Amino acid sequence: MSFLNILNKYDNFDFEEYLRSVDDEMVLSSLEKKRLDDFDFLNLLSPKAKSHIEALAKKAHEITVANFGYTINLYLPIYISNYCSSDCLYCGFSKKNRIQRKKLSLNEIEIEAQEIAKSKIKHILLLTGESRAVTPLKYLCDAVKILKKYFSFVAIEVYPMSQEDYEVLFNSGVDGLTVYQESYDKKIYESVHISGEKSNYEYRLETPQRGAEAGFRNINIGTLFGLGHILKEAFFSGLHAAYLSDRYLGCEFGLSLPRINDAEGHFKPNHILDDVTFVQIMCAYRLFLPRVEINISTRESADFRDNLLGICATKFSAGSKTEVGGYTKAKTEPQFEISDTRKSDAVIQRIQNLGYEPVYKNWENI
Repeated sequence: MSFLNILNKYDNFDFEEYLRSVDDEMVLSSLEKKRLDDFDFLNLLSPKAKSHIEALAKKAHEITVANFGYTINLYLPIYISNYCSSDCLYCGFSKKNRIQRKKLSLNEIEIEAQEIAKSKIKHILLLTGESRAVTPLKYLCDAVKILKKYFSFVAIEVYPMSQEDYEVLFNSGVDGLTVYQESYDKKIYESVHISGEKSNYEYRLETPQRGAEAGFRNINIGTLFGLGHILKEAFFSGLHAAYLSDRYLGCEFGLSLPRINDAEGHFKPNHILDDVTFVQIMCAYRLFLPRVEINISTRESADFRDNLLGICATKFSAGSKTEVGGYTKAKTEPQFEISDTRKSDAVIQRIQNLGYEPVYKNWENI
């Protein structure tokens, strides 16, 4: 059974009516359980659960410490191309945007890698725009082989591929995969992905499963908050992570909570995720999925990220650049605007000051 079958079960489910029906007793009952079902998870996402946010955060913190200790995994992104063949309304790299396009040569990738390697962080995320023609499989494999000279863990966030192509990348040294569904609502998905390969909703939905089948050790998923109904998107993201975790026991899974930030074209989100609801969703994820990583990127402000660390976040980017060649001689536009502009050393120092241990190396083959 694919995850699409699970989504289809909720086609006629009235989320608004159910969320209105959740009362304090239902929330407290779900809070007390050690193992949550789908509706317990939905109870904790409900508006009524917001009045129990302190209890929710306290339990989320306890579960996080029990499973991860006082640690935070660190990574850095490296953008090597901003060419894209898809038209997506919210993205700075969309093919319709008149921006300067750049694809790094292998030599330029090495120069970027050398600069990034000056930090202590040994986990890197390789990103491109979604253009198979400009950044073909061989180019990605060559880039990965360069990055493996400097980093112990390499993940990718590129266009969705077949399982066979992912197996090639795995054998070239790729350890992890990040792929966001953006929206689990098919109608909304189709309305913001106008053309190109990314407009194929079902192919993208099944991408994490193909990555797990190919052998990746770590897969990160999520929705882009701002496109669809906030609580529905959070619910389906959690169900997707649960579906994958139950089927691929040898793979670690993570959830991100990206909110739409300004990009080229200045897309205005249809739904606003406020900070309190952000924390509520993050905590509900933790209670529903005790061992799933929760990743908070530099889209969020420094103060907000620091506060989330003390609740249940387990993974941070630090000192990020979202431009192609951003660590050396960036002249291109970013994919999105970052909010936490601190250098990686400052983020690391703050993590330590808060009593947490930064983890620089996620994985290394011996």
